[in-house]
Amino acid sequence: MTMLLRGPIKKDKAPLAERTVERKDKTGKVISTVTLEPSIFGLEPNVGVLHQVTTAQLAARRAGTQSTKTRAEVRGGGKKPFSQKGTGRARQGTPRASQFTGGGIALGPKPRGYSEKTPKKMIKLALHSALSDRALNNQVHLIDSLSFERPHTKSAISVIEALAITGKVLVVIDETAEHAALSFRNLPGITVQQPGQLNAYDVMVADAIVFTDATLPVAEPTAEVR
Repeated sequence: MTMLLRGPIKKDKAPLAERTVERKDKTGKVISTVTLEPSIFGLEPNVGVLHQVTTAQLAARRAGTQSTKTRAEVRGGGKKPFSQKGTGRARQGTPRASQFTGGGIALGPKPRGYSEKTPKKMIKLALHSALSDRALNNQVHLIDSLSFERPHTKSAISVIEALAITGKVLVVIDETAEHAALSFRNLPGITVQQPGQLNAYDVMVADAIVFTDATLPVAEPTAEVR
């Protein structure tokens, strides 16, 4: 009798969705309609990967600096607190034991790291899944540019009002737009990031994401095969 070994089961990937976004100026006027990159904004969100990556990201933010002293680290305790016999009490070897006031802490917390190793492909998939979810719910906004002559908070407020955005907003600004970054960071509920800082958690907690022409994610160029 021959045994048939079954190989890995191939699952058909969901087709990429083609989604669009209105490209506007600072006044909220629609300039054109832009098709978002399907490989970034058209995926079917992978909930499992999103959960794993965001959990690891939040764990990495923990300081892990809590610390308690053991019986070897507390002060004092050079002799027995009382005689070994004759007192009617349980024998004790040092007043630094955990049952005494001022003694060491048994099994207390010590400094440690909570970071987890996450594969780069998983981090990338989680980010694209988060962006696809926001694009599916029409929470992605595109503006031609966010260049200010000087830091001006009122100008930043007018841009948000012109785009009719409410709630928590993630503004992705190019590193050259320093005045715009200074203007938006003063507003409550606004998070300013550069394209290289974009991550799945910040995308998921935002109610709206604002990109510019310079920061809108596009498909990565493929290497030429020689």
